[in-house]
Amino acid sequence: MRRILLSFLSFVLSGVVWADERPNVLWLSAEDISPHFGFAGDKQAKTPHLDELAQQGTYYSNVFTSAGVCAPCRSGIITGMFQNSVGTHHMRCNATLPDWLRPFPQYLREAGYYCTNASKTDYQFSEPNKNEIWDECGGKGHWKNRAEGQPFFAVYNYTGCHESGIASKEKYESVTADLTDDQRQDPEALGNIPPYYPDTAVVREDWKRNYELITAMDAWAGGLIEELKDAGEWDNTIVMFWSDHGVGLPRAKRWLYDSGTHVPLVVHVPKKFKSCRTTKPGLTDDRLVNSIDFGPTALALAGIEVPDHMHGSSFLGDAPERDYVYGARDRMDERYDIIRAVRDKQYRYIRNFEPLKPYYQYMNTPEKGATMMEIRKAEAAGNLTGAMKLFSAGSKPVEELYDLEKDPHEVNNLAKDPAYADKLDQLRKALFAWQLDIGDIGLIPESEITAREAGAGATYAILHGETDQSALIENLTTVATLASEGSSAFPELLIALSDEDAAVRYWGATGLGNFAGEAIDYPGVSEALEDCLSDESPAVRIAAGRALCRMGDAPDALKVVAGEMQGDNEWARLEAAIVLDELDETARPALESLQAGLEDQPNKYITRVSNKAVNDLLGTENKVP
Repeated sequence: MRRILLSFLSFVLSGVVWADERPNVLWLSAEDISPHFGFAGDKQAKTPHLDELAQQGTYYSNVFTSAGVCAPCRSGIITGMFQNSVGTHHMRCNATLPDWLRPFPQYLREAGYYCTNASKTDYQFSEPNKNEIWDECGGKGHWKNRAEGQPFFAVYNYTGCHESGIASKEKYESVTADLTDDQRQDPEALGNIPPYYPDTAVVREDWKRNYELITAMDAWAGGLIEELKDAGEWDNTIVMFWSDHGVGLPRAKRWLYDSGTHVPLVVHVPKKFKSCRTTKPGLTDDRLVNSIDFGPTALALAGIEVPDHMHGSSFLGDAPERDYVYGARDRMDERYDIIRAVRDKQYRYIRNFEPLKPYYQYMNTPEKGATMMEIRKAEAAGNLTGAMKLFSAGSKPVEELYDLEKDPHEVNNLAKDPAYADKLDQLRKALFAWQLDIGDIGLIPESEITAREAGAGATYAILHGETDQSALIENLTTVATLASEGSSAFPELLIALSDEDAAVRYWGATGLGNFAGEAIDYPGVSEALEDCLSDESPAVRIAAGRALCRMGDAPDALKVVAGEMQGDNEWARLEAAIVLDELDETARPALESLQAGLEDQPNKYITRVSNKAVNDLLGTENKVP
């Protein structure tokens, strides 16, 4: 690990030396919005303050978050590392960080910066706590509270445009109460409704709310910029405006398409720090930026060398440009769906590690949204066509490839088109190499992560301990990839069932279960899976039980899966509940176990999945929080 170098008399960024002065850095962060701004070419947007910031600075048009949802993404921003390497990849988890892995503001504080956050954290780890990371974190945090002459790094976060602002009429009306009539939108005049939504009045109302919430946010940003100017700090401060992920609507937030990960980023660099600029003011820069680059960029601006362990890097000055950006989706609330993505400037490649799961898995929170309810209504009526029907399918392709220049909504999958075979292979290899490089802990079942965490000392150390675990990382990534390859992978998957590592065994059982109709006749598979029903790992037992149940009449296997609903590992309980829910009518003999999952559970996600399964089996409509 490189040492952190800092001179209080001068500092260096991309070969340029500034004497006796370091810039202040102000971050304006917003939630759940895509680049629906005038500066991004959206003619329907009403965003004068941020349009002016872009005119005086630079709009970065190819910026992507490492996740399509807030907490995993923000954990990546604060650490400068991909969340599926650190162990903060599941929504609402609580990873243990190694002692040496420090959130980047701590480096800034050591270098003399006054660091404030008003007031979003959501980092998915409890130590270090917010008071160790920030000089002040909360509603009263403000750069004005610093010592005279002290440089500052200040973060402000706007919560008004969160998906709840679209879903809740009360919140929407409260957030937009001060908008004038000419700042409002006519829902009938909005012309860019995505083709995967039903074009109804209800959907248009949600789309309208999104734009008006952004307009309210724009006024908030303008006020904070004016504060800088009034205090005489405008010419001393580099301002960054960004969002944590895309719009809070279905097939956007929580997803790895551009709709979920493409975010606005504007950077204003005062004239005295112009060597940090990548364009002249008012121009657009199309370099690729990942959200994990934000923290390292702040360090570089302060003259602090970016630590070697960080996956991100500075994108300002004459920093080298990225070839790719990456993203990961893991557990979203109560549902697992392991998806990975890599994107260059034109193409996006997606690998669905769990292709038998539908795009729109039932999740309590998004199901309450008006647009999601419109999609479900159209599904029930059989009125979906084209892209709408595509994303309501009961399963997903293993691989997806999109040309963003020709297909900005990513609905024309080119993965099986021979004309794109070379691009598919290039991006497939890039994704696999990235997973090996970071050590993709998201391929380990969550029940296994919790079982290994204490012994490893930190979540990250499960795959990055004192001993070299590169062989395990490669084997795990290879077998997880093979699990969706079909019968050609059966020999390797069968071998994986006897691997010394439980995560590898899990993927062997999962892969054979994915193709149960063919695997049942493959020599040795049934016997090996039956042996796995007594595996020491609950994740392996559950995966083996799922496979055998999918192969046919397997009452013993079903009993094993149902029995995990009463186990000590809370995430194994969730994993078992999900399998029972996905087995549909096959799970009816386990109804009593599912009903027991409705009460006294260690987390609400078990209850949610159990409730969905019970409702489906009994034809009821019980609601749970």
